[in-house]
Amino acid sequence: MLGCVTRVRRLVRLLPLQTSLLLLFLFCTVSVFISAYFLYGVKRELEPSGGGVSGSEGASADSDDPRVTPSRLLPLRSVSGGPGVDPGGARTDPVVLVFVESQYSQLGQEIVAILESGRFRYRTEISPGKGDMPTLTDKERGRFTLVIYENILKYVNLDAWNRELLDKYCVEYGVGIIGFFKANENSLLSAQLKGFPLFLHSNLGLKDCTVNPKSPLLFITRSGQPLPGPLPGDDWTVFQSNHSTYEPVLLAKTQSAESVASMGQNAALLPSVVQDLGLHDGIQRVLFGNNLVFWLHKLVFVDAVAFLTGKRLSLSLERYILVDIDDIFVGKEGTRMKVPDVKALLETQRELRTHVPNFTFNLGFSGKFFHAGSDEEDLGDDLLLSYVKEFWWFPHMWSHMQPHLFHNQSVLAEQMLLNKKFAMEHGIPTNMGYAVAPHHSGVYPVHMQLYDAWKKVWGIKVTSTEEYPHLKPARFRRGFIHSGISVLPRQTCGLFTHTIFYKDYPGSPNELDKLINGGELFLTVLLNPISIFMTHLSNYGNDRLGLYTFKSLMMFVQTWTNLKVQTLPPVQLAQKYFSLFPSERDPLWQDPCEDKRHKDIWSKEKTCDRFPKLLVIGPQKTGTTALYLFLGMHPDLTSNYPSKETFEEIQFFNGHNYHRGIDWYMEYFPLPSNTSSDYYFEKSANYFDSEVAAQRAAALLPKAKIITILINPADRAYSWYQHQRAHDDPVALKYSFHEVITASHDSPVKLRVLQNRCLVPGWYAIHLERWLNYYHSSQLLVLDGQMLKTEPASIMDKIQKYLSLVNVINYHKILAFDPKKGFWCQLLEGGKTKCLGKSKGRRYPDMDPESQGFLREYYRDHNIELSKLLYRMGQPLPSWLREELVHTR
Repeated sequence: MLGCVTRVRRLVRLLPLQTSLLLLFLFCTVSVFISAYFLYGVKRELEPSGGGVSGSEGASADSDDPRVTPSRLLPLRSVSGGPGVDPGGARTDPVVLVFVESQYSQLGQEIVAILESGRFRYRTEISPGKGDMPTLTDKERGRFTLVIYENILKYVNLDAWNRELLDKYCVEYGVGIIGFFKANENSLLSAQLKGFPLFLHSNLGLKDCTVNPKSPLLFITRSGQPLPGPLPGDDWTVFQSNHSTYEPVLLAKTQSAESVASMGQNAALLPSVVQDLGLHDGIQRVLFGNNLVFWLHKLVFVDAVAFLTGKRLSLSLERYILVDIDDIFVGKEGTRMKVPDVKALLETQRELRTHVPNFTFNLGFSGKFFHAGSDEEDLGDDLLLSYVKEFWWFPHMWSHMQPHLFHNQSVLAEQMLLNKKFAMEHGIPTNMGYAVAPHHSGVYPVHMQLYDAWKKVWGIKVTSTEEYPHLKPARFRRGFIHSGISVLPRQTCGLFTHTIFYKDYPGSPNELDKLINGGELFLTVLLNPISIFMTHLSNYGNDRLGLYTFKSLMMFVQTWTNLKVQTLPPVQLAQKYFSLFPSERDPLWQDPCEDKRHKDIWSKEKTCDRFPKLLVIGPQKTGTTALYLFLGMHPDLTSNYPSKETFEEIQFFNGHNYHRGIDWYMEYFPLPSNTSSDYYFEKSANYFDSEVAAQRAAALLPKAKIITILINPADRAYSWYQHQRAHDDPVALKYSFHEVITASHDSPVKLRVLQNRCLVPGWYAIHLERWLNYYHSSQLLVLDGQMLKTEPASIMDKIQKYLSLVNVINYHKILAFDPKKGFWCQLLEGGKTKCLGKSKGRRYPDMDPESQGFLREYYRDHNIELSKLLYRMGQPLPSWLREELVHTR
């Protein structure tokens, strides 16, 4: 090898200067051709000639589609699935990372509101000017599928380290960026965006906005005629670039006759929203030249989220609406429908069916008020009933009374039977399976008498309310199923009983038109797959605002979107809703007294004072039953009534009892007395490690105190195993403790179940963190189970102080150690003791050394995490935990 090198060196020395220069020239020429070839190849990869990108339904886009420019689009890593779905193959979690200017910035709140309306998961961070970027990956998986900057300059001006970190993440995981530029008085009129071949021209007034029909971004947004008139504000920014990576999405004209000088006189339309196709640096972006105040920006923003996430965070094009007309016979004289109004109602329904298949007005009736208007209005009632088969019908109450005022189900049913008799006499169908309670009374908070009477008299399967979980914000309204009845969220549309005349609309008629044309009403349809709208009889007489509103709304939706709107009967609508949102089937009961509206439509015979203020959550086999006995000895503390099924435990928040509702739960506690010392508590030891109990408990009992008892998790596991053996569990009798805790993943299912019940509750830090997600650390007291066993009076002193009880009891005088039982019992008069039952305090063989060693290693990391958590909570370490930590060193 050395000989060859030496010969080459000699040859080079012998070559004349002219020959060497010629060879150097040939080498450079070949290099240029090779470089050009590879650059051309790369360019062809970035600019597919006919492939394009996924269309609206995930199919390959046709090159003839005017919305797509496939020769300029960097292919996205397309994935399928709906909101929150993590399809196979996706390398990122379906979570949006939103960088906001501050916690209270308006644009940041609007961005979050749209994400919440779409039920998209997100995380907000204050934009790190020079600070640290949040962790973007978890092992090999990306934590975010999209990044949004409220202020794109915060992204552009990131320090080099964080900018490189974020850009590298976006390229590697195919993550896009949405950014907003909102000009202010300090903004330069013209400037280049740092690091990009893009110029910004700011503080402009724009008009006559139009949608670029060739934009590949469009999905819900429809391109068409320009939107005439000025855009809101005079602080708009437009974009200019000669680079092929930038594609305009929205364009507009300047309000003044002068165009932006540097863009030339031919630039009649200026881009106010641009899409970066990723040809510059491999990252796709969408940049907005203003905030989201302009309604068309909201529409394009929704499409941008869908496009940049490969439709992972996207709603379908299907929308379902149902328009309820409440109280069709209820209304003061002068506000009711006359014959021409009824004819207009039917004619408008026919017109709307050309845009909305199967559109049918849904009429709610209270029969007592039939023929309660003027002669002309009574004729309108008659004509309406002559068209009875043209509409859908649903019952209110006969006399329009609020159901929660009826405490007797039979009396409630009698009122319903009167309404049903009226319906049958006038040919009104009684089998629609849908009803609405006046003022939504009794639906939520649940009044069980209403649900039972509805099912008995009408066979009701579906209702709707605007009260679950709360009236506002409307975007959080959800559905649930209770006692076999589906409860759907109901929406308002800007029309109320007093909105009768167009000219008298609150704030001016323009306010109603703004609601329809891109405002709240339009956004309700845009962001909700299913919308049930509440209107009233008075909206269909006089100026017929109800007809005007929905005709205008459907025309606007058809003009500016590709949405496919249709109507379904209520029962089918409920089936569709819960097929889209199956996780909403289970309700989350709230405290009725925390919401004034809820309290107003809750039975006066019920009181929130009947709810417990203290929960002993477990875990099992740590001494919770003994603590339950000791707490019950205090004069200020009152426990729940025993359950026939689960003895002293109600087990409400973690199992099937939860679906029986809060009325059922309250029945386990006595009616409160007039004294202020009533302090109800309950103990259910399987709340501790339940995945749902913490959230449910916090929703109903947000101010409750929580007590948990922790013993060595190894001892707890062994105690549970012995407990199961004592109850003749065949699996525990068949296998040794060591076989149970060391069982492999392919062991029999029943063995794995027992293994989980032995081991999983001992993951103390994980379960405590779950409770701390919903309760403040000051509401949670961690007790040392070993001390409870040896020094219960001291533990009870600690609890009394924690609960701030009026009366302080000396437990040293009312507890005594029973040597036969081996634990502390209640001391009665005459020196006798009252102890727990025979099942408590069992003695069993010591744990074998092999199992002890296995569990010490198994729980080592869990115990370390527990010590860190207790330190953060400001609570002392239990004695057993200090001992275990010594062994880990």
